[in-house]
Amino acid sequence: MSKLGTMTVVAALMMAALGVAQVKAAEAVVKDGEKIAFMGDSITQAGARPGGYVRLVISGLEANGIKTTAIPAGISGHKSNQMLARLEKDVLSKKPDWMTLSCGVNDVWHGANGVPLDQYKVNITKIVDECQSAGIKVMILTSTMIGEDASTANNGKLAPYNAFLVELAKDKKCLLADLNAAMQAELAAAGPERKDKMLTRDGVHMNAAGNQMMTAGVLKSFGLDEKQLKKARESWVAPAN
Repeated sequence: MSKLGTMTVVAALMMAALGVAQVKAAEAVVKDGEKIAFMGDSITQAGARPGGYVRLVISGLEANGIKTTAIPAGISGHKSNQMLARLEKDVLSKKPDWMTLSCGVNDVWHGANGVPLDQYKVNITKIVDECQSAGIKVMILTSTMIGEDASTANNGKLAPYNAFLVELAKDKKCLLADLNAAMQAELAAAGPERKDKMLTRDGVHMNAAGNQMMTAGVLKSFGLDEKQLKKARESWVAPAN
């Protein structure tokens, strides 16, 4: 074989190897038969209802050949201290393979009855540490917005809570679904003429579009690519707002 022919073969093999690597990179990290606990507040509690993000995550994975079981663990009004207190009962004792953690809206939204940032950091770190010590893999979700206007005081106060979550995910090697950034991006893309309550029913709790936004973020963090997300979206049958 000529030198040019040899180089062509080598190049082809390298491209093929790169293609295999790309396919592997697109594979979901969650596997068939695994259990996923969904820890959170009222957004997650509602997410376990038809059309909610918990249901849509499970159906989206199944549409891609990954059959999983949800362990709903959302309770309305709960903050980080309450989630930590019930972690054993609602998550650890059920021995899931994964836990998604959605916490922060009420810690800020409840004002004087909320949880200050320093204590929030302690609570969330303990939740992650206890899960990882039990062999449970964790996906951290940044908190969605408190009102569909990034300039509000509550959203300004929420920003350092979410910044902490991003850093914690890096430090603890957790998956991260930056839902706050995704929500802000969708609102910004819609422009100033967008309808009021585009992603929520009341500024906080998700409508059908908001649940789908959250689901897409979770599935991307689990490793689904655009083709797989398209399959997932085709499986979603969300009720009217």
